Amino acid sequence: MIRQPDPKPEVLARREEILSALRRAVPGEGGVIGEPLRLKPYETDGLTAYKQPPLAVALPASTEEVAAVMRVCHSMGVRVVPRGAGTSLSGGALPLEDAVVVGLMRMNRILEVDFADRLAVVEAGVTNLAITREVEGDGFFYAPDPSSQLACMIGGNVNMNSGGAHCLKYGVTANNLLGLKAVTVEGEVFEVGGRHLDAAGYDWLGLLTGSEGQLAVITEVTVRILRAAEGARAMLAAFKSNEIAGQAVDAIIGSGIIPVALEFMDRPAIHACEAFANAGYPLDAEAMLIIEVEGSVAEQDMLLGRIKEICERFDPISLKVAETAEQSFAIWKGRKGAFGAVGRISPDYLCMDGTIPTGELPNVLRRIGEMSASYGLQVANIFHAGDGNLHPLIMFDANDPESFRKAEEFGADILKLCVEVGGCLTGEHGVGVEKRDLMGVQFTAGELGLQRAVKGAFDPGWLLNPSKVFPLEGNPAFAAPAPAPLSHPAAAAAE
Repeated sequence: MIRQPDPKPEVLARREEILSALRRAVPGEGGVIGEPLRLKPYETDGLTAYKQPPLAVALPASTEEVAAVMRVCHSMGVRVVPRGAGTSLSGGALPLEDAVVVGLMRMNRILEVDFADRLAVVEAGVTNLAITREVEGDGFFYAPDPSSQLACMIGGNVNMNSGGAHCLKYGVTANNLLGLKAVTVEGEVFEVGGRHLDAAGYDWLGLLTGSEGQLAVITEVTVRILRAAEGARAMLAAFKSNEIAGQAVDAIIGSGIIPVALEFMDRPAIHACEAFANAGYPLDAEAMLIIEVEGSVAEQDMLLGRIKEICERFDPISLKVAETAEQSFAIWKGRKGAFGAVGRISPDYLCMDGTIPTGELPNVLRRIGEMSASYGLQVANIFHAGDGNLHPLIMFDANDPESFRKAEEFGADILKLCVEVGGCLTGEHGVGVEKRDLMGVQFTAGELGLQRAVKGAFDPGWLLNPSKVFPLEGNPAFAAPAPAPLSHPAAAAAE
């Protein structure tokens, strides 16, 4: 369970006054939502284990309207939770009872595409995949590709520094940004970066990327677009154990080859995805790698040949190299639908997100298996193996409070293990509320103090997404007496 800050009584008492001021800031039909039933869709995000209806929702359609909303909230001492598509898997957009959710989904325009300078300027509510679809006809694409790219929005990608299957070669969101337009907590508009490759002075772009909506509300993003490769092909490599597959990953990366993507799936994931997608996965394997390379046909043949030779050292059960685009599509079909596929075999699951050195993969996978047996909960491992970004899916039953409690403890142990072996708590999902109380595992009190000081410089009143990222102790948002815990609905029903 997690704890939330106590609501401010003075804010709750002024609810109607706040709604009226917001409606002046965002005029027009549907610009502000205050009715309890219409607030329900905003009470949670992709971490559906926790729910909390907000005080209100504002849906601005421009940077100017975002600024007007922020001025209202700042002047009235109202907390603000920025929100894109709500696909966050760490509770990054979980509301507070006395907070206004600022939804950016109406800001969905692609403002400019400049092929000469290889960039696109888009509003924060543009979906990730929409950028590639806008430019692919001219032979370009936008590299970061989270699994939720059909729905997730670019503003949320910036806030969480999202990655995806192809980040091994092209990097995560931070590596594909040029500039941002944002609004401060006081309602002032500012810009960092621009159309050029680097900016003078401090790296404000780097600071805002991954800041989880705690420093400013991002409204406009300038991204790099890249020329698409001549072609790409994928291969499957199936192995007798997770540990052996992990050794193969380490060997591929250690050889100096950088595939476009290098994905890992274990036996539960293979079976779930095959039943879901009929992709032709080897059901007798304990672990499987999906490896993709790109370039000219000759370059693809050379790289796939070298990778095949490396995999053969580890006595694979099977190796299958795609010869056509259709065969590559079939290989990826199951992986792209993996999270939905696991949802068919378990009533609920927690998707973890830790990152480790690739050399630790065999050890970490073995220890996750031991934890799974100890907790009595099945886990499906589906992750970006090439850069060590783990996504264990812990299966549990949300209607059983004890099952949920064990799933949370299991997840915390996995993240502690990631830090123990030299990794970190999050690779692309962010800290949110999910990992908030584990931050002390990775950072010292002094290091957390420095981070809070940066937050305080941007947001002295701690009004911007204040219940996320930082542990309760020392967080100004929790200055009031210890708040009551916000538990999973199943636990609440059992009490």
